[in-house]
Amino acid sequence: MSMTLAELLAPMPPEQFFAEYHDRQPLHLRGDPAKFASVLSWRQINRLLDMSHIWSAHSLQLVLDGTPVPPEQYCVRATSRDNDQVWQPVAAKVQDWVRRGASVVMNDVDSLTPGLAAVSAALEGAGLGKAQANVYISWQSHKAFPAHFDTHDVWAVQVEGEKTWNIWEGRAEWPIAHPVFRNLPQAHHEQAKRGLHAKVLLKPGDLLYLPRGWYHDALAEAPSSVHIAYGVHAPLGMDFLNILVERVLYDPEFRKPLPRQDGGAAAKFALTSRAAQLGQRLAELARDPKVMEVLERFVAEYRFRRGGYDLLAARGLAPAAAAPAAEEAPAFRVLARGAKPVRRGAEWVLKTAQGALPLAPQEAEAASWVLARPDVAEPELRAAHPGVDAAALLTRLREAGLLAAA
Repeated sequence: MSMTLAELLAPMPPEQFFAEYHDRQPLHLRGDPAKFASVLSWRQINRLLDMSHIWSAHSLQLVLDGTPVPPEQYCVRATSRDNDQVWQPVAAKVQDWVRRGASVVMNDVDSLTPGLAAVSAALEGAGLGKAQANVYISWQSHKAFPAHFDTHDVWAVQVEGEKTWNIWEGRAEWPIAHPVFRNLPQAHHEQAKRGLHAKVLLKPGDLLYLPRGWYHDALAEAPSSVHIAYGVHAPLGMDFLNILVERVLYDPEFRKPLPRQDGGAAAKFALTSRAAQLGQRLAELARDPKVMEVLERFVAEYRFRRGGYDLLAARGLAPAAAAPAAEEAPAFRVLARGAKPVRRGAEWVLKTAQGALPLAPQEAEAASWVLARPDVAEPELRAAHPGVDAAALLTRLREAGLLAAA
């Protein structure tokens, strides 16, 4: 699966986004429910969580009404595959907290499925920076986090349910991931967020962009809500300083000792003069073509390295870039969950955006079963309703806009 920034932003062209919104102001784009159907589904969430050994109290967190759940209340001490002692989540304990309303946060998931990786690649491919993703699963009337800002741009992709976001007028001035910004008390945030800028309701297929430092909070409106927050970390001016630090290792002026200080005016003048000389030398180095070449390459390549494996091709045993074989039957996400066929005389019909879809009695029963689920795969439908042509019915429901590939 692949995606571009243009597809992510559609129908807004990227040129308009960069001219009017990037690093300037929030953007809410409405999308068709099928737009992000292949990014993540309940089926994939459960499958990922079942990979027990990859999760810890850091990568899988629970938050109940703004308060983090301590690891010892949903994890057990376990020995990792690397023989390290870790807090490992326990399914029964996690689900007990979910029953109480705790939100589930799955951290650093940006390469765990093709759909998640596709959005990451779209953002990084546009030169926006390193894209790291967290999944936020929340329940109606339970808020996970109070008003806050992030130290990176946020791209929120809504895949399930609905969530209301409060976007406030206040904006922290380009904060970074440093205790100076991360350790600010909540009282500071409540004062700095200022008045309400906008109240945005995200539905499946919607996208919300928030520039770094913009205050926000969110609350699920549907019985359940799932969104993926892509945190995009752009290269900073401080990164240029790090490049200059590497460069001055080879400059003897920066390896010389600074003038000794004895409290006298002459010593102070000598130190001030040396500092001015070094500052001038830094300005010269900043214009050095070799330094600029390193900086340009650093900015152009500022992204996480993920994917790219093709082991059989590396051994000459398969064509390069061959598509991997499917491990299981493809699943379809239900876009019109809860819709039901109705009887008209001797026939059954299902109302869709394209019109009425006629169904045989057995198909009507099977369609009701499908549309009551979050997603479905052909073998599941075939097992539940063996008298129905599962492939044909799924095709008709998909063509009618009721299903999308997950």
